[in-house]
Amino acid sequence: MAIKEMLLPEFDQEMATTRKLLERVPENKPEWRPHAKSMTLARLAGHVSELPVWATMTLTQDSLDLNPPGGPSFAPAVMKSRQELLTSFDGNVKAAREALSGALDQDFMKPWSLLKGGQTLFTMPKMAVLRSFVLSHTIHHRAQLGVYLRMNDIPLPPSYGPTADEGAM
Repeated sequence: MAIKEMLLPEFDQEMATTRKLLERVPENKPEWRPHAKSMTLARLAGHVSELPVWATMTLTQDSLDLNPPGGPSFAPAVMKSRQELLTSFDGNVKAAREALSGALDQDFMKPWSLLKGGQTLFTMPKMAVLRSFVLSHTIHHRAQLGVYLRMNDIPLPPSYGPTADEGAM
């Protein structure tokens, strides 16, 4: 079985679960945050929506410099409206899925590096980047977003099982 055939069902499941949560992000509290050191709700939702881009970048590039010397710095996404958030997320997921679907096993084994200001922060196989900086990273921030919603009394959708809000799946 090809690597992409094992990875795509997991990717599809996590993206569908993520979308269900993004559908519930309120538009009327963009600056809300649980703590002064926390991201705002609009920034966290924007970050969750942009994470699938990392799959596309990982499979189509050999590195990413967040602050390239002489070039523009990475500009983080911030939610402007729920519709814009979902449209962006859907486009990012579509592009990522296409990149994953077109990848060969040897593509997943190539090294990929994250840089900042020309300095390498880390290098690892593209497969490891996809699992950690795309899937696990998405799950991590989706859980944070779930806490933000819970603290604002917004019912949570099921993810890996029923929630206290919606009971059975």
